[in-house]
Amino acid sequence: MASYSRSEERTQATSGRLAAGFGWGVVATLAMSVLMVIGVTTGISPMPSPIPEAIASKILSGAPQPLILLLAVTSHLAYGGVWGSILGSLTRPVTIWKGVGLGVFLWLLMQVTVLPFLGWGLFGAGVTLKIAGATLILHLIYGTTLGWLMDRK
Repeated sequence: MASYSRSEERTQATSGRLAAGFGWGVVATLAMSVLMVIGVTTGISPMPSPIPEAIASKILSGAPQPLILLLAVTSHLAYGGVWGSILGSLTRPVTIWKGVGLGVFLWLLMQVTVLPFLGWGLFGAGVTLKIAGATLILHLIYGTTLGWLMDRK
């Protein structure tokens, strides 16, 4: 029977929280992404294209569409997973409100960095301010899903 020190137990617990946070972050990202894609493909969304695809298109300008989509999907899922890991490792328990807080933080980060990078302006004002509202809803879905699933008993 193996004997573990407190340090090893903490390391295992932290590793477990990181892995769980990553997994639930990916699930939460899938939830928001499905709605984003439905919104864009049906014309309900004010976004000209899904934001992960727009980022990948800008970075890989002129690349084949399958490569752009592969980068968009994998990077978006990884991004959501990493933030889920961060939340899971920094806070116990993860609650819906903590997840919502993370979602709002990530939304604000996107509004002032990603959207201007895409040429859409702060809060999407270069295209339409409706982008800010649509992306807030998506990030609230991410945060609520992550917060609900992470430490669910």
